[in-house]
Amino acid sequence: MLKRAIFVLSIAASGARAQASAASLRADSVATSPHYWSWLIAGAVSSVLLHEAGHVTAAYGANAHPYFGFDTGRPTVYSGIDSHRFPRRQFWFSSAGLNVQAALNEAILDVPHHRGSAFERGLLAGGIGTAVFYLTIGRTGSVSDVDFIARTHVMNKTQVTLLYGGVATVQAWRISRNPAYNHFFARPSVRGGLDVGLGF
Repeated sequence: MLKRAIFVLSIAASGARAQASAASLRADSVATSPHYWSWLIAGAVSSVLLHEAGHVTAAYGANAHPYFGFDTGRPTVYSGIDSHRFPRRQFWFSSAGLNVQAALNEAILDVPHHRGSAFERGLLAGGIGTAVFYLTIGRTGSVSDVDFIARTHVMNKTQVTLLYGGVATVQAWRISRNPAYNHFFARPSVRGGLDVGLGF
């Protein structure tokens, strides 16, 4: 019985190693594609657009009329919600963008599929990058999502940082542990070594 259990575990381990090896080979193929950076950027931009779509959807869900404007030259989606009368509605509006990106990243990391494409990597990077931005240099400001969330008094800035920072950290850790995402930002060069950044 013990020998059979060891044999079964050995087969399972071999299968896991084979899957990891196949994922690593696919990642190498993706990372050496001539359009890698273009698709990665397209994925990141799509993630940011979905973030903004989350805000707009939340505003309409609160029976408000969102509108676009500029804040010191920066394009901004305004909720159209009276945040003094309806702080919880404003909270859902302000948190919606980060929620959409966090949920999208979780779906990518959890739903079984052939993972690791450059576009998918861009989506993941966009979600994590946006969270990092809002929890660091974008933490304060007249139209900062984090600042607006704190102003609703539903969560304070420390709670927002721990929640979204924790989610982004776990997602980044999971990406780093998955061979399908090898060479996430640095890809093997045809000349040997690694290429980092954009090629023109």
